[in-house]
Amino acid sequence: MEFRLSEDQAAFVATARAFARDRLAPHAAAWDEQRHFPAEALREAAALGFGAIYVPEALGGAGLSRLDAALIFEELAAADPSTAAFLSIHNMVGWMLARFGTAEQQAAFLPAMLTGAQFASYCLTEPGSGSDAAALTTRAEPDANAHYRLNGSKAFISGGGVSDLYAVMVRTGAPGPRGISCVLVEKTTPGLSFGTPERKLGWNSQPTTQVDFADCRVPVANRLGAEGEGFRIAMMGLDGGRINIAACSLGGARACLDLALAYVQQRRAFGRTLAEFQALQFRLADMATELEAARLMVHRAAAALDAGDDDATLRCAMAKRYATDVCFRICDEALQLHGGYGYIKDYQVERYLRDLRVHRILEGTNEIMRVIIARKLLEHA
Repeated sequence: MEFRLSEDQAAFVATARAFARDRLAPHAAAWDEQRHFPAEALREAAALGFGAIYVPEALGGAGLSRLDAALIFEELAAADPSTAAFLSIHNMVGWMLARFGTAEQQAAFLPAMLTGAQFASYCLTEPGSGSDAAALTTRAEPDANAHYRLNGSKAFISGGGVSDLYAVMVRTGAPGPRGISCVLVEKTTPGLSFGTPERKLGWNSQPTTQVDFADCRVPVANRLGAEGEGFRIAMMGLDGGRINIAACSLGGARACLDLALAYVQQRRAFGRTLAEFQALQFRLADMATELEAARLMVHRAAAALDAGDDDATLRCAMAKRYATDVCFRICDEALQLHGGYGYIKDYQVERYLRDLRVHRILEGTNEIMRVIIARKLLEHA
C-alpha cells in the first residue's frame, strides 16, 4: 500500500489548501455568524473542479477517486467544515446522476452542477423516519402525461431553499426498501415548498429546512434508475457520503489541533508555557495519534470503495463511526486546552466543535453505523 501522495494528488491537495486558506478561512466565522450561504465561493470551488470531483471526465467532471475526494474535503474542512460538507452533498448528487442517470438526464442537469451555476441536495430523511429510512412515506403516484404526483415531506435537508435540484427518495410501491424510487425535482416545480430554515448549533453557512411536496408533478423522465431502485441508489450514495463527512471531520480536527499547538506554546502559566507541562504534552500526543489513526481508516475505506471491494460498506461505516467520534473529541480537547478562550468565538475552536458535532448524526447516526458493522461481521462469521 502506498502512503505517499502521487504527484497529481499533491497538486490538487495544494490547490484545495490554497483555496481554503484564501477563500474560506477569512470568511468562515462571518458566514457562520450571519448564516450566510456562500454561493459565490462554492462556484469558485466548482471552477477548480471541486463541484464534480468523482464525476467521470467524459461527462465533464474531474474524474478523481473517492480517496482523492477525501484528501480534498479534509483540506476544505480545515477552513470551514460547514461549507465543505455542503459541497460533499452536492458531489453526492452529481455522482448519482453520473452513475444512474440517462444520457438525457445527464445532459439536462450535470453541466450546471459542474460549474456551480446550480446546486443540488439529497432528500432521504423524513419527519417520521430518520434512522429507519426504509419506512419513508413521501409518495409518488402515477399521474397523467407520464408524470408522478408527489405528496409528503423531507426533514433536515441541507441546502433546502437554495439548491436548484433535489434528489428525492419516494415511495412508488409497497412498504419497505424495494418500494422506493429516486426522482429529481427542480426547485421551480409547482407544489414544491420549503420550511423556515432551522436554527442550528452549527453548519450555519448552509440552510437546513423541511422540503414539502403538495401535489408536486414531476416527469417520470426525471426518475433515476428503475422503479424500486431508489433505496439501493440512496445507500450506495451514503457509502461515499460517509467517507466525505469523515474527511470533513479530519479537516476540522486537524485545524483544532494546530490551533491548540500554537496556543500552548504562547500561553504561560506558573512561569512556564503550557507546552512545557508534561500532562498537556501527553494530551497533544494522544490527539495527534488519534487523528492519524482516523485518517488511515478513512483512506482505507475510500480505497476499498474505489476498488469495489466486497467489504467497502463495512469499512465506510467503520471509518465514519470512528473518525467522527474521535475528531469531535479532538475539537473538545483543543477547546479545553484553550481554557476560557476556547469558549470565545474569536478563537475559532468553538465553531469547529459546533460544526463537527452533527457529523456523528448525519449520513447515518453512529449508532446505525454500529448496526451496519455488526450485521456485516455476522454475515461472514
